Amino acid sequence: MTTYQYLRLNRRRGVLYISLNRPEKLNAVTMEMSREILACVRSLSEDETTRVAVLTGEGRAFCAGGDLSLEDSFTGDGFTRELKLYAETILAILSCPKPIICELKGDAVGWGATLALYCDIIIADRTARIGDPHVNVGLSTGDGASVIWPQLAGYPRARQMLLTGELINAEQAAHYGVVNEAVDGIAVRARVDEIADRIASKPALAISMTKASINIPLQELVRSNMDRYIEYECATQQHPDHPRAVKEFLDRRTTKNRP
Repeated sequence: MTTYQYLRLNRRRGVLYISLNRPEKLNAVTMEMSREILACVRSLSEDETTRVAVLTGEGRAFCAGGDLSLEDSFTGDGFTRELKLYAETILAILSCPKPIICELKGDAVGWGATLALYCDIIIADRTARIGDPHVNVGLSTGDGASVIWPQLAGYPRARQMLLTGELINAEQAAHYGVVNEAVDGIAVRARVDEIADRIASKPALAISMTKASINIPLQELVRSNMDRYIEYECATQQHPDHPRAVKEFLDRRTTKNRP
């Protein structure tokens, strides 16, 4: 089994558990972590021992999105490269022949929410929250959120979520159709395992072809629109509103965490 710096892998029979493993930063992603996620998802296609994958996060959060504390490290076309990495990851998840279940035990924010929502099935802890606050830091949603939120929640709710940047709890998300189920925290892994085992017991080719059939429209939407979404987010990233909003966010977080 491949070893990663920012992912922790465990296996139970035909189920591979992939944990985002940067808990001290609420699993906020770096460029290298994004590369590892993409490589791991792509490797599932050739992994004959895995029938189902489970994506989860270590610690208190599933994923807090991109690491805003690293904003100053983006030079040249670095930001564009990261967004293209996100697009490749989305397409890798959609085209992966193995179903991917998201075990959402903590908050999924921004790219973290997008990463969760492109999984095939999402089982969430009732206390988890999900949302996309790109606008709160002066950014457009260029990571695929503009595709998946309307597909799952419908356009009226997606507009409200993406234009306000608010987070909703898992029970609201289940009501909106954004996640499959919201269950008590201690029952999340048991429910995930139950679904994973049921899928793993089915004929593998039937499962992979069914997933492929379902995801054809989503793949077409992503491929035909992501360049435009990336262009918009890069434009907002270059606007003076963005660094001001990021500074305000980081200052508020520092103040909140100060003893």
